[in-house]
Amino acid sequence: MALFKKKNQQAEPEEKNPVKEIKTKVLECLNEKLNGNLYDECVIMPRGYTIDVQIGRREEKDGIKLLQVVFIVRNDEFDEPLLDPVDAQGTTDDDAAKMAVEIFYGGVWHPIDQSLSKKNPIHISVNYLRQHYDFDMYSQSVVRIGIKDKQPVMLMNYIKSEIPKYLGSKKYYWIRVYLSKYKDRKIVEVRVNGSVCMELSRFYQAYVDAWNSNDSFMSEKQYAIFVQREDDKCPEVYKKEHIVDCAKQCIEMMENCNSREEYMELVNKLEEIVGDKNLASEIRIFIPEIFAKLTLGYREGDSLFLIEGEANIEFKKTQLRSYFYLQQVVLEYLSKKPAQERVTKIVTNSVAFRELKKAHEQGHEPQDLFIPGTSYRVGNDDYKVW
Repeated sequence: MALFKKKNQQAEPEEKNPVKEIKTKVLECLNEKLNGNLYDECVIMPRGYTIDVQIGRREEKDGIKLLQVVFIVRNDEFDEPLLDPVDAQGTTDDDAAKMAVEIFYGGVWHPIDQSLSKKNPIHISVNYLRQHYDFDMYSQSVVRIGIKDKQPVMLMNYIKSEIPKYLGSKKYYWIRVYLSKYKDRKIVEVRVNGSVCMELSRFYQAYVDAWNSNDSFMSEKQYAIFVQREDDKCPEVYKKEHIVDCAKQCIEMMENCNSREEYMELVNKLEEIVGDKNLASEIRIFIPEIFAKLTLGYREGDSLFLIEGEANIEFKKTQLRSYFYLQQVVLEYLSKKPAQERVTKIVTNSVAFRELKKAHEQGHEPQDLFIPGTSYRVGNDDYKVW
């Protein structure tokens, strides 16, 4: 066995990695555009912003390089990273990389940069469930592809009266509107902090229907950044890491729960683990409902309905911190393809399951049903949403 290489033996050349090469090109173009610092395969910007990229689809058609890049923006004050998927093209990889960076800069970094300098903010006042928050909104550029015969419009104007209904107590929110059309196919999608809000898409349906795409691809995209004027005063117990950990433990307990008595033991144990009765109630209630939504196939709206006495108070899921943290845990759990009986044991705890069972007995299929949202009750007089 040769333990040492001969002095004249040449090292094998590193095998080229096309994905890594194009990622390097994108990062270099991005760093040059933003005048940041390129370190550890991401761009470091002032005030704690870091921007990473992931390369998605890469192909070539008729001599044109087609490239999909996902830009990932992180900050310590973000509860979740901001993702911006970008489709770009060019005659060379360099041209495609530069186009991707220009699209990201105009769509996402421009309003973030405005928020850093507090340039031309629009005040957004939010009131829900005895809470009040003030936000500054930053939104300017509309990124357009293939649209030449009409003047650009501010896409956020279509939902300006709805926006306060989707903002809660977090320091940062962002809304992404993405519209596209190619022949008879169209995409109308609105996301708040990365989560699809299907009820907001209806405000754009007629607008996109009026596009005359013929044989060309047409799209428009706009981001808005919302910064709360006050510091985040949310209790530590409601932080993401804690909720995620408690949710995982709750799922494990639900998998092993076989009777009413064991369920009541689960309620008490979960309150001890969480350290807050209100949050423990949210975790215990929403996990089965999210399981039902993701596995039974019915369509559900953006709302939550809090039952207080005889009142049924509506607000949006994006306004409740815990909801999408819990949904993330459930999605990760389901991605591991657990046994059907384990999932069923959790789903049967949901109100939606029981209602859908009744509807099925009456001849209705889940995929044909639309539920406006999730109703829930917390039996604590001091319940406050975060």
